[in-house]
Amino acid sequence: MAKALMEGRKGQDLANLVLAVCLFISPWIVGFAAETMPSWNAWIVGVMLCGLAVAALSAFAEWEEWVNLVLGLWLIASPWLLSFATNVNAMWTSLVLGLLVVAVSLWAVWDYRHPHAHA
Repeated sequence: MAKALMEGRKGQDLANLVLAVCLFISPWIVGFAAETMPSWNAWIVGVMLCGLAVAALSAFAEWEEWVNLVLGLWLIASPWLLSFATNVNAMWTSLVLGLLVVAVSLWAVWDYRHPHAHA
């Protein structure tokens, strides 16, 4: 059971790592690299998510998932808080990736707090 739980967490951490890379390269791929605010938001949050994912892969700590959750919520709100909601590409990228980060983070916290669910 413990091995399955750890493998699940590694999968969640790898998912967060993939989402971090997607977020970081999104300004070039989706086409908003010329826009300062959404680009820097994606790069900074992408680097932070990547660092947390790498840290969680080496030694899991629940707080990392809570920080990921906050970063995901930030991504969801940032198009309006940073005034780039009119850039549809940047807004939807931030919204979708934010929702995915929130989902993976909640999944990781749920798994950590409910280990009996894997029995």
